Amino acid sequence: MKVEILCVGTELLLGDILNTNAQFLSKEFSSMGFSMYHQTVVGDNVERLKKEFELALGRADIIVTTGGLGPTKDDLTKETAAEFFNKKLIFDKNSYDKIVDYFNRVGRTISENNKKQAYFPEGCTILKNDHGTAPGCIIDENGKIVILLPGPPREIVPMFKNYVAPYLKKYQEGTIISKVLRVSGVGEGRAAEMLEGLIDNQTNPTIAPYAKDNEVTFRITAKAESEGRAEKLIEPIEKKVREILKDSVYGEGDTSLENVLGAMLIDKKLTIATAESCTGGLLAGKLINYPGISEVFMEGAVTYTNEAKIKRLGVKKETLDKHGAVSSETAAEMAEGIAKTAGTDIGIATTGIAGPGGGTEEKPVGLVYVGLYIKGKVMTRKLNVPGDRQRVRNTVVNNAIDWIRRSIM
Repeated sequence: MKVEILCVGTELLLGDILNTNAQFLSKEFSSMGFSMYHQTVVGDNVERLKKEFELALGRADIIVTTGGLGPTKDDLTKETAAEFFNKKLIFDKNSYDKIVDYFNRVGRTISENNKKQAYFPEGCTILKNDHGTAPGCIIDENGKIVILLPGPPREIVPMFKNYVAPYLKKYQEGTIISKVLRVSGVGEGRAAEMLEGLIDNQTNPTIAPYAKDNEVTFRITAKAESEGRAEKLIEPIEKKVREILKDSVYGEGDTSLENVLGAMLIDKKLTIATAESCTGGLLAGKLINYPGISEVFMEGAVTYTNEAKIKRLGVKKETLDKHGAVSSETAAEMAEGIAKTAGTDIGIATTGIAGPGGGTEEKPVGLVYVGLYIKGKVMTRKLNVPGDRQRVRNTVVNNAIDWIRRSIM
């Protein structure tokens, strides 16, 4: 069956609110095996909303709306649906009693406007709202299903999981399972090129690349009669992807590069310290995102000036005079200096020109050197990063973390 999402609210069109409901519902319906080809956002306008009902019901079997079930005059979704289906709005005392009880529990006085939320299209299935005052409902007739849900995510998520999903089980045609592989150190174009044979010949499962900040993800999706069968279909494709991309695949699911590195450092009992110039503590901040990293992360130093590099890290003045702060030589001495003064197995250092000013023809904005010290061995890497100041800093940090990960694997 085909599903379509219709999100109602002028605030969504204006960008005042991030539409996380559509993302949540898309994932839920996908996992249940329903197909989705359209999503729409429409403002609080009766005529436009009716037109969207007409369009959506011409394309899909199930329509899910979010928003417009509140007590104010511009909350019109339920009233518009009733008018569209030529149904009367009927007062439901049980729903009203629950609304009154909710207000009593939170210590607020109910207004006359809230009574509006207890009226429903005749013959519909009412969906209890355990976390707010706006019950939802389902209109199911003539082969079409319209599900009206409230707008706040804290209300819509439990309502869907507790009431809508069980209601729709009888309509399920199997299940869709996805597995996400996270890739770092190789761009989307190059990664897709490497997997071209798999992507060109895909049927079920399918493989879809997505470019994210400083990384690429590949979503492998299979449709089958059961979760177990779908997972079996994914297994050989995942194996081939890993064989082709090798150690560029750093994790799966919702993990992050810094979490993977944090776990590796703790598992291998490798201590680490950071020395940062252009990244200004961003690298240390990323590393300490991982719970328990205090076992191995000893300290981080932001040595922004030449004086700080000399005093804190032991960088030679001659090195700075001859090669400059933004150089391979300085990055190497910074990495070794922080490791030795902190007494760690690993030292990682960054020095460069993040911009927007400060660049020259010889050393342009985006030029960064990363130094890496691991148990006596010192290495450096030169990066040329396009973009604004924040993009340069973020890209350098991700490159540094990935370099450490690959070096200690």
